Amino acid sequence: MSRIPAVHLKMPSGVNQTGTVIFFHGSGGTGDLMKQWVDLMVKNFSFSQIKIIYPTAPLQPYTPAAGEMRNVWFDRIDINQKVPENLSSLAQIETEVKNLIKKEVLSGIPVNRIIVGGFSMGGALALHTAYRWEPNLAAAFAFSSFLNDNSIVYKQLKDGDGKLPPLLHIHGNSDDLVDLSWGKSTFEHLKMLGVQGEFHTIHRLGHSINRTGLNLIYSWIQKHLPEI
Repeated sequence: MSRIPAVHLKMPSGVNQTGTVIFFHGSGGTGDLMKQWVDLMVKNFSFSQIKIIYPTAPLQPYTPAAGEMRNVWFDRIDINQKVPENLSSLAQIETEVKNLIKKEVLSGIPVNRIIVGGFSMGGALALHTAYRWEPNLAAAFAFSSFLNDNSIVYKQLKDGDGKLPPLLHIHGNSDDLVDLSWGKSTFEHLKMLGVQGEFHTIHRLGHSINRTGLNLIYSWIQKHLPEI
């Protein structure tokens, strides 16, 4: 049985679906709220041939919130680049993410017509997905996100070879939860290990999505999932 409690969809505006975007929310959020925020900021965030999936993370104890129950993709020791990752928690959500992708593939969508991305923790989950669990994806995006300095993503990329999904990384320079330097160092580390992409700094943006960033994501999706 899936641990993901809910999935909210934005269906293609046209007749045929030829691609999928999976958009992961941040810690404490839900797929429904993520979808509402996106639709509020960008009225036409939809595509003629692409379905957007907004899943909700499992409800589980979250250590940075003193163990309170939160909708989070995985647990963390702390919101800090210097601490180790919780690999057992990441392994649990790996199964759920792979099942989301598998369901799309079984419906007829090739892996290379799927993009994963997300905000904050959701962006970190997208990085684990694209550069550990499913490197044949079309592309990835991360908004106000980071990987730990000793992330298993880096270790796995060092041992791997072959083509990797391109990455769009967006970060506000007024982010008081995930410092801009954490996002930049994550992007540069991934780039050093063979990931190609773009890093965009948005001025006067805190730890939040905004219209400018979502428009960048929209163009990124159009670029990597063109109509066929």
